[in-house]
Amino acid sequence: MDAQGCVLGLDVGGTGMKGAVLDHGLRPLETVRRPTPRAEGPLAVVDAITDTLLTLNAMAAERELPVHHAGVVVPGIVDDERQRALWSANIGWRDLPLAALLEERTGIRVTLGHDVRAGGLAERALGAARGARDVLFVAIGTGIAAALVCDGEPISSGGYAGELGHVAVEPGGRPCACGGTGCLETVASATAVAAAYTARAGRAVTGAADVAALAVRGDPVARAVWQRAADGLADALATATTLLAPESIVLGGGLAEAGDLLLDPVRAGLGQRLTFQRPPALVRAELGDWAGCLGAGLAALRAAGRTPTTPRTGVPTP
Repeated sequence: MDAQGCVLGLDVGGTGMKGAVLDHGLRPLETVRRPTPRAEGPLAVVDAITDTLLTLNAMAAERELPVHHAGVVVPGIVDDERQRALWSANIGWRDLPLAALLEERTGIRVTLGHDVRAGGLAERALGAARGARDVLFVAIGTGIAAALVCDGEPISSGGYAGELGHVAVEPGGRPCACGGTGCLETVASATAVAAAYTARAGRAVTGAADVAALAVRGDPVARAVWQRAADGLADALATATTLLAPESIVLGGGLAEAGDLLLDPVRAGLGQRLTFQRPPALVRAELGDWAGCLGAGLAALRAAGRTPTTPRTGVPTP
């Protein structure tokens, strides 16, 4: 891998995709954001991923930088060893050889990974959990999932580890896309927060950020919905803390952009639920909603036989 080369990182979420051309220090040279066309079906999402990788490759070519590898991270269940996207409730694919498909379509070597595991590894290597050996990274967006790093090693378990969003926090509650009921995702995901406010208030909001803004202004319905989400997160995190004893819990994803409005009630609720357990540090992700993209780039660098050459500075902007 020559000193002038680059890698591509692409984070595919249930709502949108974030991609970047990254140098060897994981500094963004070019970035792109696009919607994820999940309503059009899983094949349309594969087409959109292909097109975005080709766009990033063209951006690198304009800078006369050879692309040595691409990292693509997706939600759901991902088998890292076989490089297959096994299942996603939000996108709908089943046992898809995604890395091979993308390599065939683009001619770029691709490493496939899980979006949240990638974000967790990026936060541990570059962000809020630097230096910690036991980390729980929780991404709260369209869905909710977690990445587990225990004794310095990521836990995958064939791609099935970390599905915190499908821990039941309201038994007998609302149906979840996974087939269960009362899952954390039905209470505390950005989608659930917006839907709950719309149902209770009788007027629509465009997203969870609107609910957060209304809660700050004292809207009682928004405050109730927000507190319910915080309580659900505290329940799930208390269970995770009891089982895993993380030194640090890092909250990321779109909902964590609310900062202390989310962290303060979750921190208080978690403290109330713990007794003998080691209390973890609960912090906001430093890499924002670009953690997955940077984690994808980190995986691409490692697949190409490299580690970041210098500490990364600056978070990509749209």
